[in-house]
Amino acid sequence: MPVATAQPAAPAKATPAAAPATPVASPNVAVSGDLAQACKLRFANVDQAPKFSYDDTDLLPSDRDILQQIADCLMRGPLQGKSVQLVGRTDPRGTDEYNLGLGNRRAQTVRSYLERLGVPSTRLAPTTRGEIDANGTDETGWQRDRRVDLELSN
Repeated sequence: MPVATAQPAAPAKATPAAAPATPVASPNVAVSGDLAQACKLRFANVDQAPKFSYDDTDLLPSDRDILQQIADCLMRGPLQGKSVQLVGRTDPRGTDEYNLGLGNRRAQTVRSYLERLGVPSTRLAPTTRGEIDANGTDETGWQRDRRVDLELSN
């Protein structure tokens, strides 16, 4: 499922009138526009923040904040009962096989965190694109490539 390159996020506590296709929600997480709009997610401006470090799967505090908002929306908000696809991504360095595995581990990290927040695992569909849609050619671009995209499944 192709996803647009992450766009700069709206200022904190702003409710976007027309959410971009894939706003950056936190350093390691990008959220589809329909999910962000339905949940009225509040984003900090993290365009300049690094994404996952090279060969890393750890969530940052800002990742946990946005994932808490998403869990609340999925459990008690307007998307109660909906499912989310978690798409792990990597930069183009490394073998195809390694990058697919790393993207999967990143998606699983996000899934585990959402499960700890109460979202049933049956509503979370982790997958990986590895480096397939990566378009970075230097460290700045590679940082944007290393993320997990959250998209509504239904």
